[in-house]
Amino acid sequence: MKTIAIGSDHIGLALKTFLIEKLEKQGHNLLDLGAVSQERTDYPIYAEKVAYAVKQNVADVGILICGTGVGISIAANKISGIRCALCSDELTALMCREHNNCNIIAFGANIISSEKAISLATLWLNTPYDGGRHQKRLDMMEMLEKTGSYCGLVTER
Repeated sequence: MKTIAIGSDHIGLALKTFLIEKLEKQGHNLLDLGAVSQERTDYPIYAEKVAYAVKQNVADVGILICGTGVGISIAANKISGIRCALCSDELTALMCREHNNCNIIAFGANIISSEKAISLATLWLNTPYDGGRHQKRLDMMEMLEKTGSYCGLVTER
């Protein structure tokens, strides 16, 4: 089972609470990094907390939730080494893990139901990274993060 850092803004609080309960029943260890109330708050705070928990290996993976999932996923992806994917369907949840080795999944609380979110989270958590031909692309993204360029990894066709 995995240690999962989870965070949301005020809009995602109910979905976060639901996911914590369901994922703990599956045997996962959940680190709740906020929000803790319905008081209006800013999603970048929780994106940063969860992203750094994953980056620093405090958690194996992370889950983020805001109204649409867009803003919180963009914020998380500002942290080097983080690959956060916004998911609302099975194929995206599967492929973001299998091909892109995403270490954080994001949901829109106003977009998908609680049952859909737990279904997607479970699928994502149980999908292994394929590696192989996909690793070159991850290496390219890492080089872009570190140097601002893919130079040296791009081959002309």
